[in-house]
Amino acid sequence: MKEKEHQSIEWKESWQDEYLKWICGYANAYGGTIYIGTDDDGNVVGIDNARDLLERIPNKITDTMGIIVDVNLLYKGELEYLQIIVDKYPSLISFHGKYYYRSGSTMREITGKELERALLKTQGRTWDGVPLPKLSVSDLKQDAIQLFKDKAVKRGRLTKEEVSVEDTILMDNLHLIDEDGYLIRAAMLAFYKDPEKWVTGSYIKIGYFGKSDSDLVYQDEVHGPLIEQVDKTVDLVYTKYMKALIDYEGVQRIEQFMFHKDAFREILLNAIVHKDYSSCNPIQISVYKDKIYIWNDGEMPPNLDSTDKLFMKHSSKPYNPKLANIFFKSGMIEAWGRGFEKIREACALYDGPLPEYEINEAGIMVLCKACDRYLRLLRDDGQHPEHHPNQNGQDVNKLIIDFCKDPKSVQEIMDEFDFDSRTSFRRKYLTPMLKNGVLKMTIPEKPSSKNQKYFS
Repeated sequence: MKEKEHQSIEWKESWQDEYLKWICGYANAYGGTIYIGTDDDGNVVGIDNARDLLERIPNKITDTMGIIVDVNLLYKGELEYLQIIVDKYPSLISFHGKYYYRSGSTMREITGKELERALLKTQGRTWDGVPLPKLSVSDLKQDAIQLFKDKAVKRGRLTKEEVSVEDTILMDNLHLIDEDGYLIRAAMLAFYKDPEKWVTGSYIKIGYFGKSDSDLVYQDEVHGPLIEQVDKTVDLVYTKYMKALIDYEGVQRIEQFMFHKDAFREILLNAIVHKDYSSCNPIQISVYKDKIYIWNDGEMPPNLDSTDKLFMKHSSKPYNPKLANIFFKSGMIEAWGRGFEKIREACALYDGPLPEYEINEAGIMVLCKACDRYLRLLRDDGQHPEHHPNQNGQDVNKLIIDFCKDPKSVQEIMDEFDFDSRTSFRRKYLTPMLKNGVLKMTIPEKPSSKNQKYFS
């Protein structure tokens, strides 16, 4: 025998009843084979009671697990040994009321949320596909459904004709009604006015932190249908929590955020569709002056366990596929895993770093660092927030006008009057003077030209 022991093959010198757990684990995983009467290298050493075990083992398996396996008597010379072939079973198998699973080279008991998912999987369901008998279509929030319709038509995911149907038909077309006519959890999360009535923690928590992780300055919570939570959260973060710093390109005023809004939106949507809602923990967004953390108690597919892998081309396997389909049909997320490419493209617009993902048993933590341009503006704004050179009390505007009788560059003006912050100088002096017409550009058709100068 030359087969190598691996996750689907085990070599055992003698039979022990504890191997029934291994058989249970094989049945719940991908099937496997156990050889009785071999050493750890697969060499046949034989067993004396092979014929007795040939009868007893199948009976033990049937009595304790209710499944049938193939037990074969094999020979090598005069040595007898057994081969036990276990098929993968479509339904979850228990042994003495416990469930086991073969993972790699180990056998482990599955419990809790993992057991619930495994049970659902054997039924061809996911957590978000479980029906809710006491929820009806009339209980859903009309504004949330209308928001979905508007977005779906605007993005071309559905036609006006497809959304101009009764709500029950729309829900059925979105596969949100099961075979018995019940709405499923995904419909409740997306469209019910208060999903927390059914699932604790189905909201988003936002906090602004100061000098340390314990320095919580202020916080908010976003509740309601998930389809509404997205825009509300993005708007709240980018109006209340994230400070836009002002920069200029020529006379053009630019609001610079630390992280591109489109990238943030995609990360938030990923958190919503990959979250494990059975954990009862809200999505948490922690905002600092130069970074953002976005955490959700969820999982990514096993093959996507690092930042590098996530930003490579990959298939889309959302943790909550029914919920993800709602957001896809609304046009809010992309199919085929293109959401991460959109994040990359948005970060490139700011010439900023890609978000960093930490994926483990504690959930998914995403770190979004501020782009260099924002950090520079933040540094300038923080070091010289109120820098007003006054030239011994004289009118600075008048001094600049006198100095610019001959054309001068921005740097020449700043050097002459000891301005430290280019941003502050443009905001407080140059831009107002250009608007008032007391200063003019030498190249007005190219405001951002590196050769631009200003004269009075």
